Amino acid sequence: MTTASPAAEAQPALLSVNNIEVIYDHVILVLKGVSLSLPEGGVVALLGANGAGKTTTLKAISNLLKTDRGDVTKGQIHFKGEQSNALSAADMVKRGLVQVMEGRHCFGHLTVEENLLTGAYTRGDGRGAISADLELVYKYFPRLKERRGSLAGYISGGEQQMCAIGRALMARPKVILLDEPSMGLAPQLVAEIFSIVTRLNREEKVSFLLAEQNATVALKHADYGYVLESGRVVLDGPAGQLAENADVKEFYLGFSGGGRVNFRDTKHYRRRKRWLA
Repeated sequence: MTTASPAAEAQPALLSVNNIEVIYDHVILVLKGVSLSLPEGGVVALLGANGAGKTTTLKAISNLLKTDRGDVTKGQIHFKGEQSNALSAADMVKRGLVQVMEGRHCFGHLTVEENLLTGAYTRGDGRGAISADLELVYKYFPRLKERRGSLAGYISGGEQQMCAIGRALMARPKVILLDEPSMGLAPQLVAEIFSIVTRLNREEKVSFLLAEQNATVALKHADYGYVLESGRVVLDGPAGQLAENADVKEFYLGFSGGGRVNFRDTKHYRRRKRWLA
């Protein structure tokens, strides 16, 4: 494992997490010395199985831990060069960092367009600018324009995920934290959403930190990746190298040296993890 990524060294870090520890309810230690960085204009994948600590890491960055009785007890988080641990979640949004929660969390009783407009609640630059950004969201998500008057609770899961990302865009963010964007979606929709994420990164210069169990799609669209396990970063590197790493291929992509793995017939797979040695 390395302590700093080549991507972070080549470009100034827009977001940096330095050796943080997170405890829930003053008792449960969830993150243990996690460090990562996101360069400006970058796409970074945070990989790991369910329960590895991905969501906790994102909530620590966006300062949403308090809602779950969690605290960052050690380490520091810097955004745009300034320490951000003590800021509120609303302050983080105003400064340009927005989290799209796992499970989408659209307001089911509001229309799609009303949901999108809630993303602009921290802005004070007038209706004209907000209307222009609404049209920008519809440019990237034309399906939302077709459903703009529909109640968000009655649209499909893929459309809700698009709505959640579009709502985040309405805050004019520099960084979007995406938590499990592929969860519960058909592969075709996952490919469509990640394609739009790539376009937003290239065309609108939005940086992304993606927490994903679907390592295949995450590494395909990311520049750099970190693997979390049991609250620790156990491996990191350029996305292409991680995708070719033997352990990552076996444990997160489902391949071994002889092809795809059937884990029901594989009793040794945890033993082979070099980071557990």
